[in-house]
Amino acid sequence: MLVMLVQMVPLILVFVVMYFIMIRPQKKKEKEVQAMRSGLQVGDEVITVGGIIGRVVSLRDDTVVIETGTDRSKLRILRTAVQTNNTIHDDSAEE
Repeated sequence: MLVMLVQMVPLILVFVVMYFIMIRPQKKKEKEVQAMRSGLQVGDEVITVGGIIGRVVSLRDDTVVIETGTDRSKLRILRTAVQTNNTIHDDSAEE
C-alpha cells in the first residue's frame, strides 16, 4: 500500500505543476480579456479577431457597432470578436 502511494506522488506532482504552469495563467488571461470587453466605451478604438480596426459607435449586451475607414462604414460585431482595445482610459478621472 505504501509503495503505491510513493509511486503516485510524482504523478500528482506533475498535475500540480501543469496547473500552475498552464491552466492558471490561461484563466487569468481570460478574466482580463473579459474585463476589457465588458469595459468597452463609445469612442474606443478596437481591433477585432479578424483584424478590422474601428471605433466603437454603440454598445449593446452582446454586440458592438464599430465604424471603420474613411467612408465611415459601420459593422455590427459580437463583443467576443473584439481582440484588443487600443484606447487608454484614465481610471482616476472617473472618480
